[in-house]
Amino acid sequence: MSNAVPEIRIIDVVDVASFGLLPPCADPGFDHRTCDYWEDADRGSKAARLAWLEPGAGSSARVPRRPVLFGDDDDPPFAAPLENPFARPTDAASRPFNPLLRGEAPVVDNPFVPPPRARPLAGAGVPRKLGLLDRGRVAFGSYAKVVLIDDQPVAYAQFGPLSAYPRALRLRELYPQLPDAPLPAVITCIATTPAARGAGHARRLVAAICADLGERGFAAVEAYPQAGARPDATSAATPEFWVGCGFRVAVDDERFPVVRRELE
Repeated sequence: MSNAVPEIRIIDVVDVASFGLLPPCADPGFDHRTCDYWEDADRGSKAARLAWLEPGAGSSARVPRRPVLFGDDDDPPFAAPLENPFARPTDAASRPFNPLLRGEAPVVDNPFVPPPRARPLAGAGVPRKLGLLDRGRVAFGSYAKVVLIDDQPVAYAQFGPLSAYPRALRLRELYPQLPDAPLPAVITCIATTPAARGAGHARRLVAAICADLGERGFAAVEAYPQAGARPDATSAATPEFWVGCGFRVAVDDERFPVVRRELE
């Protein structure tokens, strides 16, 4: 009989390899790997869509344009990342043109022409859901984490800035009593595999996410559970779960309450 202590790791979902570690949903009709319920407030779905798991699948599908907040990763309409034309050049090839110099002028960047927009960090041709998770990573960081026990995935959570999830923004509009400032980060999904339930993995994952979000500068985090839902039928857990994780009930709605936790 082995008394070895299992190795517990929490990893960020940042590439195809880590995306492949997302555990299956308890209800086979749902799939974390193809869910765009929170990203698309009008037509988002939690349904399992196996075709979306193929490399590049769904890349031509409509990706919802989300509201933009200052400092977010998507630029406002008609805007582009700007370079500082007065910054000191970092190499000889980028030196400003000097008309008094003899010889061929070096190629210079035009500060008034938007530079090429960087591709998603996960690369081109990835499953659509990974592309959604990767949209804000340059400015924000990862949007999902997985708990591994001896390298086996047992729990998953998706989170991010409020502006990344239009359905959360729409839900908050129903509750004017929620504070407008500071705007929170949100945890949209939390799930544990049926075999791993009851061992505290989901709570451990929430604690890691809250610590991470606090380090990223967020002052609060919210979640939007469904009261009375079966464990297999919800991806947002129950109000009781969140209260056990240090959240308070900010909106005590009989079906769709809002829980909130202030971060240190």
